[in-house]
Amino acid sequence: MNKIAIGVDIGGSHISCAAVDLTNETLLKGTLTEADVDKNGSAEEIFLGWAKALQNCVSKTGNAELVGFGFGLPGPFEYHKGIGRYVNNDKFYSLNGVNVIDGLSEKLQSQLPLRFMNDASAFAIGEAWQGSAKGFDNSVSITLGTGFGSAFIRDGIPIVDGNTVPEGGCTWHLPYKEGIADDYFSTRWFIKRYHQLTGKTISGGKQLEELVKDGDPIAKSVYEEYGGNMGEFFSPWLKKFGAKVLVIGGNIALGYSLFGPSFEDKLKTNRVETAIKLSKLKENAAIIGSAKMLDPKFWEKIQAVLPKM
Repeated sequence: MNKIAIGVDIGGSHISCAAVDLTNETLLKGTLTEADVDKNGSAEEIFLGWAKALQNCVSKTGNAELVGFGFGLPGPFEYHKGIGRYVNNDKFYSLNGVNVIDGLSEKLQSQLPLRFMNDASAFAIGEAWQGSAKGFDNSVSITLGTGFGSAFIRDGIPIVDGNTVPEGGCTWHLPYKEGIADDYFSTRWFIKRYHQLTGKTISGGKQLEELVKDGDPIAKSVYEEYGGNMGEFFSPWLKKFGAKVLVIGGNIALGYSLFGPSFEDKLKTNRVETAIKLSKLKENAAIIGSAKMLDPKFWEKIQAVLPKM
């Protein structure tokens, strides 16, 4: 019988999960389950919301052999212990200091393993295993949306320390211009920059895309500036890591045709030869990557990495 793991992507306001066949390395069709969960709810409410979605997902797997649950979720979190560390955070503050393994296992009425990793790392592992980075030994994956996530992968495993990657293997917190990278590569930058240039307020990237289509030259320049900034910021890290491919995902990636040319021009100027690919798996990447933690051989390799995430 094939071994099935439930891969889980936890966002600030939602849970998405699906069954992944570890034997055939495929996501099982018809098992994707999504639900809204209040990030500001009590631990009890959050666990109940997650458990309901997970049980719904499990019910779609039939008689397959379920081996456990793998979660990709944002930090700060002690991934190796399953304990939230959400201090001074805008989400999940009720999980600060809470053992998620104990609380959620109780609601699931299950003793199956629950394993956790950073959501950006889960996305990158999914892309390296089954997505756009498959077949590349050194890859970097980034997610561009309400937040900015990144992970460096070598031979399928996140690299979180050493002199070729930033501390923790992520870049969102690194200084850039007048702030940090997350200030410049997430959705709020588009809103802020367009307002600086026009005095007008937009809702986000989707509205900015529409303005470009309508012939707004300032909206077009904002996208070009975004791509140039990203090329300037990432060039040194792509070269230092020796990345063979950079995979780009997240909602902002849908507008790649608008910022991609200036991004790639900046990479060429800096003599970066990394291939650029858009995410093949999209929202399924983190689900697939987190489910892989239930593969015994992979788990053996990644356990030492989790405390450093």
